[in-house]
Amino acid sequence: MTIQSDNIFKELSKIIKNPKSDLKYRSKFTLLVSVVLSAQCTDVNVNNVTKDIYPLYNTPEDFVKLGQKKIEKLINRIGLFRNKAKSVYNLSKLLVEKHKSKVPNNFDKLFALPGVGRKTANVVLNEGFGKPTIAVDTHIFRVSNRTGLAPGKGPDQVEQALYKVVPDKYLKEAHHLILLHGRYTCKARTPNCKECVIIKFCKFKNKVMS
Repeated sequence: MTIQSDNIFKELSKIIKNPKSDLKYRSKFTLLVSVVLSAQCTDVNVNNVTKDIYPLYNTPEDFVKLGQKKIEKLINRIGLFRNKAKSVYNLSKLLVEKHKSKVPNNFDKLFALPGVGRKTANVVLNEGFGKPTIAVDTHIFRVSNRTGLAPGKGPDQVEQALYKVVPDKYLKEAHHLILLHGRYTCKARTPNCKECVIIKFCKFKNKVMS
Protein backbone atom coordinates (compact mmCIF):
# COMPACT_ATOMS: atom_id res chain seq x y z
CA MET A 1 0.00 0.00 0.00
CA THR A 2 1.16 3.54 -0.75
CA ILE A 3 -0.09 6.99 0.20
CA GLN A 4 -1.12 7.48 -3.43
CA SER A 5 -3.22 4.30 -3.56
CA ASP A 6 -4.90 5.21 -0.30
CA ASN A 7 -5.77 8.64 -1.70
CA ILE A 8 -7.07 7.17 -4.95
CA PHE A 9 -9.56 4.91 -3.20
CA LYS A 10 -10.48 7.59 -0.69
CA GLU A 11 -11.44 9.95 -3.54
CA LEU A 12 -13.26 7.28 -5.55
CA SER A 13 -15.27 6.15 -2.53
CA LYS A 14 -16.46 9.72 -1.97
CA ILE A 15 -18.28 9.87 -5.31
CA ILE A 16 -19.14 6.18 -5.87
CA LYS A 17 -21.50 5.27 -3.04
CA ASN A 18 -22.38 1.62 -2.35
CA PRO A 19 -20.48 0.33 -5.38
CA LYS A 20 -21.93 -2.88 -6.82
CA SER A 21 -22.43 -4.73 -10.06
CA ASP A 22 -24.76 -3.35 -12.73
CA LEU A 23 -25.90 -6.90 -13.43
CA LYS A 24 -29.43 -7.77 -12.29
CA TYR A 25 -29.74 -11.13 -10.57
CA ARG A 26 -31.94 -13.03 -8.11
CA SER A 27 -29.51 -15.39 -6.40
CA LYS A 28 -25.89 -16.48 -6.33
CA PHE A 29 -26.69 -18.89 -9.15
CA THR A 30 -28.27 -16.28 -11.42
CA LEU A 31 -25.35 -13.98 -10.60
CA LEU A 32 -22.98 -16.70 -11.79
CA VAL A 33 -24.97 -17.18 -14.99
CA SER A 34 -25.09 -13.45 -15.67
CA VAL A 35 -21.35 -13.05 -15.17
CA VAL A 36 -20.69 -15.92 -17.59
CA LEU A 37 -23.02 -14.28 -20.12
CA SER A 38 -21.36 -10.88 -19.67
CA ALA A 39 -18.03 -11.93 -21.21
CA GLN A 40 -17.35 -9.59 -24.16
CA CYS A 41 -20.86 -8.21 -23.70
CA THR A 42 -22.32 -5.23 -21.85
CA ASP A 43 -24.17 -5.63 -18.57
CA VAL A 44 -27.09 -3.74 -20.12
CA ASN A 45 -27.43 -6.30 -22.89
CA VAL A 46 -27.23 -9.19 -20.43
CA ASN A 47 -29.90 -7.60 -18.23
CA ASN A 48 -32.18 -7.06 -21.22
CA VAL A 49 -32.00 -10.78 -21.99
CA THR A 50 -32.12 -12.23 -18.48
CA LYS A 51 -35.08 -10.12 -17.32
CA ASP A 52 -37.30 -12.44 -19.35
CA ILE A 53 -35.44 -15.60 -18.34
CA TYR A 54 -35.00 -15.43 -14.57
CA PRO A 55 -38.70 -15.13 -13.68
CA LEU A 56 -39.14 -18.55 -15.34
CA TYR A 57 -35.77 -20.26 -15.02
CA ASN A 58 -33.48 -19.48 -12.09
CA THR A 59 -32.04 -22.71 -10.66
CA PRO A 60 -29.43 -25.17 -11.93
CA GLU A 61 -32.19 -27.77 -12.31
CA ASP A 62 -34.16 -25.38 -14.54
CA PHE A 63 -31.25 -24.97 -16.94
CA VAL A 64 -30.43 -28.68 -16.98
CA LYS A 65 -34.04 -29.43 -17.95
CA LEU A 66 -33.95 -26.76 -20.65
CA GLY A 67 -30.91 -28.29 -22.31
CA GLN A 68 -28.25 -26.54 -24.34
CA LYS A 69 -30.34 -25.90 -27.49
CA LYS A 70 -33.19 -24.21 -25.63
CA ILE A 71 -30.73 -22.12 -23.63
CA GLU A 72 -29.23 -21.01 -26.96
CA LYS A 73 -32.63 -19.79 -28.12
CA LEU A 74 -33.17 -17.88 -24.88
CA ILE A 75 -29.83 -16.04 -25.05
CA ASN A 76 -29.31 -15.71 -28.82
CA ARG A 77 -29.24 -11.90 -28.58
CA ILE A 78 -25.99 -12.16 -26.62
CA GLY A 79 -22.62 -12.44 -28.33
CA LEU A 80 -21.01 -15.90 -28.40
CA PHE A 81 -24.38 -17.31 -27.32
CA ARG A 82 -23.66 -20.88 -28.42
CA ASN A 83 -20.49 -21.21 -26.36
CA LYS A 84 -22.14 -19.47 -23.42
CA ALA A 85 -25.20 -21.72 -23.60
CA LYS A 86 -22.89 -24.74 -23.50
CA SER A 87 -21.10 -23.34 -20.45
CA VAL A 88 -24.34 -22.47 -18.62
CA TYR A 89 -25.78 -25.92 -19.28
CA ASN A 90 -22.61 -27.77 -18.24
CA LEU A 91 -21.98 -25.68 -15.11
CA SER A 92 -25.63 -26.14 -14.10
CA LYS A 93 -25.27 -29.90 -14.54
CA LEU A 94 -22.09 -29.96 -12.46
CA LEU A 95 -23.69 -27.88 -9.70
CA VAL A 96 -26.57 -30.36 -9.47
CA GLU A 97 -24.32 -33.43 -9.56
CA LYS A 98 -21.44 -32.32 -7.35
CA HIS A 99 -22.50 -29.31 -5.31
CA LYS A 100 -26.10 -30.00 -4.31
CA SER A 101 -27.20 -27.20 -6.68
CA LYS A 102 -25.31 -24.63 -4.60
CA VAL A 103 -22.76 -22.17 -5.96
CA PRO A 104 -19.51 -22.95 -4.10
CA ASN A 105 -18.02 -20.32 -1.82
CA ASN A 106 -14.53 -21.29 -2.91
CA PHE A 107 -12.30 -20.00 -5.70
CA ASP A 108 -10.88 -23.35 -6.83
CA LYS A 109 -14.31 -25.00 -6.98
CA LEU A 110 -15.78 -22.06 -8.88
CA PHE A 111 -12.80 -21.94 -11.23
CA ALA A 112 -13.32 -25.63 -12.01
CA LEU A 113 -16.84 -24.99 -13.35
CA PRO A 114 -17.27 -24.88 -17.17
CA GLY A 115 -16.98 -21.37 -18.58
CA VAL A 116 -15.68 -19.90 -15.32
CA GLY A 117 -12.33 -18.10 -15.43
CA ARG A 118 -10.48 -16.11 -12.77
CA LYS A 119 -12.51 -12.97 -13.44
CA THR A 120 -15.87 -14.73 -13.18
CA ALA A 121 -14.91 -16.61 -10.02
CA ASN A 122 -13.66 -13.45 -8.33
CA VAL A 123 -16.76 -11.44 -9.31
CA VAL A 124 -19.06 -14.11 -7.84
CA LEU A 125 -17.03 -14.32 -4.63
CA ASN A 126 -16.99 -10.53 -4.26
CA GLU A 127 -20.54 -9.69 -5.32
CA GLY A 128 -22.28 -12.87 -4.18
CA PHE A 129 -20.37 -13.79 -1.03
CA GLY A 130 -18.91 -10.43 0.03
CA LYS A 131 -15.32 -11.59 -0.19
CA PRO A 132 -12.44 -9.12 -0.72
CA THR A 133 -11.53 -10.34 -4.19
CA ILE A 134 -10.52 -8.34 -7.26
CA ALA A 135 -11.61 -9.37 -10.73
CA VAL A 136 -9.69 -7.70 -13.54
CA ASP A 137 -11.88 -6.86 -16.53
CA THR A 138 -11.08 -4.48 -19.39
CA HIS A 139 -12.03 -1.39 -17.32
CA ILE A 140 -9.93 -2.35 -14.32
CA PHE A 141 -7.01 -3.31 -16.55
CA ARG A 142 -7.18 0.07 -18.30
CA VAL A 143 -7.50 2.21 -15.16
CA SER A 144 -4.80 0.30 -13.30
CA ASN A 145 -2.33 0.84 -16.16
CA ARG A 146 -3.31 4.42 -17.03
CA THR A 147 -3.12 5.71 -13.50
CA GLY A 148 -0.01 3.73 -12.65
CA LEU A 149 -1.85 2.25 -9.67
CA ALA A 150 -1.09 -1.35 -10.64
CA PRO A 151 0.53 -1.62 -14.07
CA GLY A 152 0.80 -4.99 -15.74
CA LYS A 153 0.97 -6.64 -19.16
CA GLY A 154 -1.98 -8.96 -18.53
CA PRO A 155 -5.03 -9.30 -16.25
CA ASP A 156 -3.34 -11.78 -13.89
CA GLN A 157 -0.35 -9.46 -13.44
CA VAL A 158 -2.61 -6.50 -12.72
CA GLU A 159 -4.67 -8.56 -10.28
CA GLN A 160 -1.61 -9.52 -8.25
CA ALA A 161 -0.32 -5.94 -8.35
CA LEU A 162 -3.65 -4.60 -7.08
CA TYR A 163 -3.64 -6.95 -4.09
CA LYS A 164 -0.28 -5.43 -3.11
CA VAL A 165 -1.38 -1.78 -3.28
CA VAL A 166 -5.07 -1.70 -2.33
CA PRO A 167 -5.50 -0.70 1.33
CA ASP A 168 -7.25 -3.41 3.40
CA LYS A 169 -10.18 -1.15 4.23
CA TYR A 170 -10.99 -0.73 0.54
CA LEU A 171 -10.24 -4.28 -0.61
CA LYS A 172 -13.85 -5.47 -0.72
CA GLU A 173 -15.03 -2.45 -2.72
CA ALA A 174 -11.90 -1.90 -4.83
CA HIS A 175 -13.12 -4.04 -7.71
CA HIS A 176 -16.28 -2.03 -8.25
CA LEU A 177 -14.71 1.33 -7.46
CA ILE A 178 -12.13 0.92 -10.22
CA LEU A 179 -14.56 -0.75 -12.64
CA LEU A 180 -17.23 1.94 -12.34
CA HIS A 181 -14.63 4.69 -12.62
CA GLY A 182 -13.37 3.09 -15.82
CA ARG A 183 -16.85 2.52 -17.23
CA TYR A 184 -18.20 6.02 -16.67
CA THR A 185 -15.19 8.36 -16.35
CA CYS A 186 -11.89 6.85 -17.46
CA LYS A 187 -13.41 5.50 -20.67
CA ALA A 188 -11.33 3.77 -23.31
CA ARG A 189 -11.64 6.19 -26.22
CA THR A 190 -12.74 9.41 -24.55
CA PRO A 191 -11.62 9.58 -20.92
CA ASN A 192 -13.44 12.37 -19.10
CA CYS A 193 -10.37 13.80 -17.40
CA LYS A 194 -12.16 17.06 -16.55
CA GLU A 195 -14.53 15.19 -14.22
CA CYS A 196 -11.94 12.79 -12.82
CA VAL A 197 -11.47 13.01 -9.05
CA ILE A 198 -8.12 11.22 -9.14
CA ILE A 199 -6.57 13.18 -12.02
CA LYS A 200 -3.82 14.59 -9.80
CA PHE A 201 -2.62 11.05 -9.02
CA CYS A 202 -2.91 9.81 -12.60
CA LYS A 203 0.15 9.00 -14.72
CA PHE A 204 -1.72 8.74 -18.05
CA LYS A 205 0.45 10.59 -20.55
CA ASN A 206 -2.53 11.73 -22.65
CA LYS A 207 -4.65 13.10 -19.82
CA VAL A 208 -6.33 16.48 -20.30
CA MET A 209 -5.86 18.74 -17.29
CA SER A 210 -8.21 21.56 -18.30
